[in-house]
Amino acid sequence: MTTPETERALRLTVLVGESDGWHHRPVFTEIVHRAHRAGLSGASVFRGIEGFGASSMIHTQRLLSLSEDLPVAVVIVDTEARIRAFLPLVEELVADGGLVVLDECEIVRFGGEREREQGR
Repeated sequence: MTTPETERALRLTVLVGESDGWHHRPVFTEIVHRAHRAGLSGASVFRGIEGFGASSMIHTQRLLSLSEDLPVAVVIVDTEARIRAFLPLVEELVADGGLVVLDECEIVRFGGEREREQGR
């Protein structure tokens, strides 16, 4: 068994409400499209089933208390330089609310993934 290759990276997580909008489009969708145009390595959106934010109001997916504003997390992992260059594009989208988190992380490359990355 070989030791997998790793590289240092930065994880950007943007937490917003599902109903947060930007020019008639969900904020989370706008973040994904901006990340794509910026050439970042990828973006994923995760919908929460329950949570609360600055308003302290709990939003939940449970049937008896349906919410239209569930928490949403957009997660992007790339090099530190590319993530930091992308931050101004996120800033205008979350200026009225939302939380932006940066975490140092490591990307683990296994054989098949490394070959796919080199082939693009």
